[in-house]
Amino acid sequence: MERTLIIVKPDAVQRGLTGQVIHRFERRGLRIVAMKFIQITKDLAQRHYAVHKGKPFYEPLVDYITSGPVVVMVLEGKNAIQIARRTMGVTNPAEAAPGTIRADFGVEIGRNLVHGSDGSETAESEISTFFDESETISWKRELDRWISEDTD
Repeated sequence: MERTLIIVKPDAVQRGLTGQVIHRFERRGLRIVAMKFIQITKDLAQRHYAVHKGKPFYEPLVDYITSGPVVVMVLEGKNAIQIARRTMGVTNPAEAAPGTIRADFGVEIGRNLVHGSDGSETAESEISTFFDESETISWKRELDRWISEDTD
């Protein structure tokens, strides 16, 4: 099973959308295997966004993600990364497909509600930035056999 990191960003938390965002991923058949409600420190934000260091949006991005509490979680499932990214919608909410989190709740790129890993290597790195292996729980749901043909 594939895993991905999701961050419910400060704007979603402040707007009371946390539950709806999490619900969207669960409705798609993804399982939560780790979750925390945290305040991201500047150091943690800089490590998470290190790939963007030197870009004009880097400092505002760090300031934004540290501006309020977030929910970080690890989701697991078949094709978890692709499913999560399609559920979120493209980065710019104005261009996101109707029915996605960003299209339904967002207006601007700078307040786009949610982050998700963009690939398997990124997911591994991001998950280890926020979670120790001991904080994740692999488990099976009885309904998984109704979501995917391959439930091993």
